[in-house]
Amino acid sequence: MKQRIAHITLVVDDYDEAITFYTQKIGFILVEDTMISDTKRWVLLAPEGATECCLLLAKAANDEQQAAVGNQTGGRVFLFLHTDDFWRDYNAMLKAGVQFVRNPSTEGYGTVAVFKDLYGNLWDLVEPSGNQQPV
Repeated sequence: MKQRIAHITLVVDDYDEAITFYTQKIGFILVEDTMISDTKRWVLLAPEGATECCLLLAKAANDEQQAAVGNQTGGRVFLFLHTDDFWRDYNAMLKAGVQFVRNPSTEGYGTVAVFKDLYGNLWDLVEPSGNQQPV
């Protein structure tokens, strides 16, 4: 049996501003943008070359969902973006205006820095060292 996580939902305020942030500042690819209803879209984004998992943007539809925008994990790092060239991506993201909240450091598992997305969710940008994974 083979299973995989196909999509991870990210609750957002606005589809278009989230698409712009992730494609223009982070360098993701817009995989799909399909209208489902007047208020709902099926929007998938992924890092270039990714084949296993996409972000599914979901516009907050009620007060409870709106409260989760930007704080989906209670202030912890939410997502981990692995790269094959940390400094290339770090410098490109800095140039694009992405806010890093923890400076780059070298850890046992690789080079890492923490950035905020447009809503304040925390992400790790990680270039793993060898076959080790962050803990």
